[in-house]
Amino acid sequence: MRVYVGLPNDSLTRVPERITAMEAAGYDGVSVAENAHDPFLPLAVAAVHSSRIQLATAVAIAFPRSPMMTANVGWDLQAASGGRFVLGLGSQVKAHNERRFGTPWTAPVPRMRSYVGAVRAIWTTWATGEPLNYESEHYTLNLMTPNFTPAPLDGPPPPIRISAVGPHMLRLAGEACDGVSLHPFCTRDYLANQILPRVAEGMTRTGRQRERFEVSGGGFVATGATDEDVAASLEWVRTRVGFYGSTKAYWPVLAEHGLDDLGHELLHLSRTGGWDQMAGRVSDEVVRLFAAVGRFDELVGAITERFGGLSDAVGLSTPTVSPTAVPPDLIQELQRLPTPFTGW
Repeated sequence: MRVYVGLPNDSLTRVPERITAMEAAGYDGVSVAENAHDPFLPLAVAAVHSSRIQLATAVAIAFPRSPMMTANVGWDLQAASGGRFVLGLGSQVKAHNERRFGTPWTAPVPRMRSYVGAVRAIWTTWATGEPLNYESEHYTLNLMTPNFTPAPLDGPPPPIRISAVGPHMLRLAGEACDGVSLHPFCTRDYLANQILPRVAEGMTRTGRQRERFEVSGGGFVATGATDEDVAASLEWVRTRVGFYGSTKAYWPVLAEHGLDDLGHELLHLSRTGGWDQMAGRVSDEVVRLFAAVGRFDELVGAITERFGGLSDAVGLSTPTVSPTAVPPDLIQELQRLPTPFTGW
């Protein structure tokens, strides 16, 4: 199993010390989200201050960026890191695209299919020298002059992962991508019964093999050195479950466990200003559906029970646990857990 951790993007000046510490601790990879800051800039700094650790966006919002801009930054990060970059893309929701990024909204699955195809077509042109000629419902790209063609990479272009929640985006991930980034608002049953079958349907369409496709995430981890640390981490997970559970798009996960009423209750609280009451509606039993829970000395068993055989990569990022506080031997034990994914 691959073990990754979030790389904060709040301060570019702190990236060198952070990535050095994370690499020394033995993590397989770091991921950077797109939130209040750009997800690519920290990875550019990290690429030239590390030598082994994988670097991924988790995720960069696709549609506000042209495929050419994304292809360009992905190519450059792959070159700077010596082949350690993973391009993680997400669609975001309509409101954020239109009202935050000023981007026209269209159906996300067909557009993401076109987007991934466009990025791959650009990379193929740069790798082989063949003319750029990509046409889809959303993107037409047929101009690439030598002056704007970057130098070839020493190896292959970056793998592409997309974030996916709904069945159609999950099928697209299996059909057209090298992996999928799963939302942490997920249970083992939902992962096994709903997510992986949809991904497998997509793989069948294009003949992809599961051992070459990485399933990343799909749940929370609540851990720490002591029972008190675990309890604090569990409370953080409880607040996240309460928050995400108020969103209708995530209710299929609750429905998998007969928790439809909880979703309606949380939605009502969100609409009436009861944000501080949400966590109190989420029982310990429900929290543990969404998380692997245990002290550091219990975590291998907890992660095996929660993720084993289904997910290929697990994140140890929570506000209550410093990445450098996780014992290196624990990281190594987790890395020895078998997974379906064997490599790209």
